[in-house]
Amino acid sequence: MVPTRTAPAPHLASMTGFGRAEAAGDGVSVTVEARSVNHRHLDVALRLPRALAAFEPEARRLVQSRLERGRVDVAVLLAPAPGQAAQRIRADAPLAAEYVARARELGRELGVPGDVALAWVLERPGVLRAEEADAPDEAALGPVLAQALGRALDELVARRRTEGEALGVELRKLGDDLGAQVDLIEARAPAAVARREERLRERIRALLGGATVDEGRILTEVASWAEKTDVREELTRLRAHLGQLAQVLDAGGAVGRPLDFLVQELNREVNTIASKADDLELSQAALAAKGAIEKMREQVQNLE
Repeated sequence: MVPTRTAPAPHLASMTGFGRAEAAGDGVSVTVEARSVNHRHLDVALRLPRALAAFEPEARRLVQSRLERGRVDVAVLLAPAPGQAAQRIRADAPLAAEYVARARELGRELGVPGDVALAWVLERPGVLRAEEADAPDEAALGPVLAQALGRALDELVARRRTEGEALGVELRKLGDDLGAQVDLIEARAPAAVARREERLRERIRALLGGATVDEGRILTEVASWAEKTDVREELTRLRAHLGQLAQVLDAGGAVGRPLDFLVQELNREVNTIASKADDLELSQAALAAKGAIEKMREQVQNLE
């Protein structure tokens, strides 16, 4: 049983899936069930019957060659092949002959006519006994296990990829939603500055009453306020991260960790924008962006 490591195909894959397969050979049947769920790393748990325990290291390497992340549980069942009995019937001929001899001897002594029937002999204790079938050749079990495990992993990987592609579609949609909020924030920012200036003027007029307003001082305060609430750098970084998000999704493969990092960076930039926003429309857009990022985080946690 020699595992062959293949280069990972550029497909998105989730960490949840199931695969089942059977293979037969040398009078035995091997059934493998493989299940996987989310996990930060690759954690493989194998349950093998005693007759296959020697192949655990090779089976583990085969699983590791096909998967990158996830908690993987593999259960293996060994049974006789279809048409093969799980036990063998052994006949103790010397014991049967002893029963026959003693029965005939007793018949002569008692003067009872008749001979001993086969059915009677077979019913005597110990004449027939069921024994476990001969253990199959250990060397022949390896290829059968490898075949069944390989097929189960094929199904598991196919299901993980199917779900992964669906997650990719959802993440691209969420990326578009986040990009729309970024555009909205960028479009509303100049109007927000104008509204801040108008609010500042109204406050100063209320404080000064009918006194003359120093226009230069107002402009200075507006400029200082605009600098503190400027989100252009955050918007630039958000667009860069969204571009990286699209590139990672297009590249495929094991993208869970890179995407998790990108989502953290997106969240950090949006939090900064939200902290700077002192305008209702900007705050609403920032909240909508945070909602999209949270949904992205949930989906990314499922990717390999």
